[in-house]
Amino acid sequence: MPKKKKWFKAGKPLNWKSSDSQKTRRESALKSRSGKLLPAARALQALANVTKDKDTARKARADAIYFYAQHEKQKDRMK
Repeated sequence: MPKKKKWFKAGKPLNWKSSDSQKTRRESALKSRSGKLLPAARALQALANVTKDKDTARKARADAIYFYAQHEKQKDRMK
C-alpha cells in the first residue's frame, strides 16, 4: 500500500498547544500572526480541519470562532 501524501502545507507555526489555558492559547495564536485577528482565525480553522485529535479540533475551532467574532466587532467599529 503506498504511503499517503500530506495535502496540507502548514505555514508559520502557531505556538499553540491544546493543553494550555484558553487565554494562553489565544495570546500565542495572536502573537504568532503579529496581532492580526483574521490570519489567526484562519490558521486555527485550518488546524481544526486537519487534526485527528478531537480535543485539539474542538479547542482550535472555538478559538477560531472567537477570533472571527473579534474581527467582525473590529470591522463594525471602523464603520
